[in-house]
Amino acid sequence: MECEFPTINADTEEIRQIFSEVETIAVVGLSPDPSKASYRVAKYLKEAGYRIVPIYPKEDEILGEKVYRSLKEIPFRVDMVDIFRKSSAVGPVVQACIERRDVKVVWMQAGIVNNEAAAAAKGNGMRVVQSRCAMVDHREYV
Repeated sequence: MECEFPTINADTEEIRQIFSEVETIAVVGLSPDPSKASYRVAKYLKEAGYRIVPIYPKEDEILGEKVYRSLKEIPFRVDMVDIFRKSSAVGPVVQACIERRDVKVVWMQAGIVNNEAAAAAKGNGMRVVQSRCAMVDHREYV
């Protein structure tokens, strides 16, 4: 079913504001492989001072941080969820964000767009960024 909403995305001022307000970023699909984009982006964000929370089905630790299997398992506040999953897998991630009630930002990495999930997140008071690299935008705008 085609979503009736236009692509929802943030402008540069909103991106600046996002990075100034968030502290804890859960990275869904954070690979332990240093050659993968998710690892490089999370490493950059951690070095920039953000608390990174890996979400990955395997491993116990990535980038020196405890790995969680799902957003539901994280026992502390999460400000932003950075998604490294296929567009078709974003819906359940956004639903988990909605259920948590503490996520302020849903960020879908470059190439990832799910307008229906974006509209659900926006409808529940979250900011949404689609198809943008958090590392590139942080370097560029912060």
